[in-house]
Amino acid sequence: MTSAAASHVVCRFSDEVETSIEVLPGQTVLESAIANDLPLMHQCRSGTCGSCMAKVVSGDVEMRSGVATSLLAREQSEGLRLLCVSDAPSDAIIQFDYPSTSSGPVKVNAFVDALDWLASDVAHLKLELAEGQWLDFTPGQFVRLRVPGTNDWRSYSLVSSEQALPKLEFLIRCLPEGKMSEYLRGDAAVDQVLEIEGPFGSFYLRDDMGADHIMIAGGTGVAPMISMLDTMRHKSGRKPKTLLSFGCADESALFFTEELDLRTFWMRTLEVRISLDRIDGDSEYAEGNPVNAIQAGDVNEDTVAYLCGPPPMIDAAFSHLESLGLRSENIRAEQFLSSE
Repeated sequence: MTSAAASHVVCRFSDEVETSIEVLPGQTVLESAIANDLPLMHQCRSGTCGSCMAKVVSGDVEMRSGVATSLLAREQSEGLRLLCVSDAPSDAIIQFDYPSTSSGPVKVNAFVDALDWLASDVAHLKLELAEGQWLDFTPGQFVRLRVPGTNDWRSYSLVSSEQALPKLEFLIRCLPEGKMSEYLRGDAAVDQVLEIEGPFGSFYLRDDMGADHIMIAGGTGVAPMISMLDTMRHKSGRKPKTLLSFGCADESALFFTEELDLRTFWMRTLEVRISLDRIDGDSEYAEGNPVNAIQAGDVNEDTVAYLCGPPPMIDAAFSHLESLGLRSENIRAEQFLSSE
């Protein structure tokens, strides 16, 4: 009886570098890459973080059945795969949207500078990297923070941009009995040291500044959008016409409105729309959700969209934007999946 043959998978990067790896039966594509010292972006190895995403150009790369992942069904139908839970039953070619020179995640330490509560369940955590340590990232990416005194890590998008380094800022939604949430509510103090690992994720600002931008964010999903906006503001040249549609449950849950107003002052090409699920009495904000706040006149055939929030919002936003004529390949999304 002969054993199944290995498959050869060609990995293509955005800088046109190609590397071939051999994927053995029962081995995931990511496991093979790690065994061959190929530095692919990855983090969770369970299909939840989305860092190891690639697009199948030819051949078969199939995600394992019965595994819950962060990949949307429509993304999978377009050929995207999470390599940590994917097999290669035949030879294949896969494409990555980052260069072969991209460095992997690093571990660094940072000190707590400040902790402010913006709403009853939203904390604004400000850190500063320890002297001699550094963390490069692209706006939109996330890092992991270790809960002090435990071996538990939690993932959060950065609200700050690279221009603010060595300062790092996060918007953290705190959950009942969550380990990081309990630390922030009870034990966090200025000058405490937190361990950081990153960056991770394939959700980040691309270099398509000539196109109009739409950003749809639910709750703390606004964090990577602000990092992107601040990066766009610091870039030389023309700023793209940008619409940020931001939604919260009600006015008591709303936060960062002054910061958003400040960015519309800095960027004359930026418009911010705020929607609330529930409104009691008079309000300056619209009642509804941030997805439906996007209208047909906001979209053209070249518009690019960035989405960040809970899975139902992401699904609704994809469907709505496509119904308005936006091409699916112009939509980039990050789902917020609770690890607590």
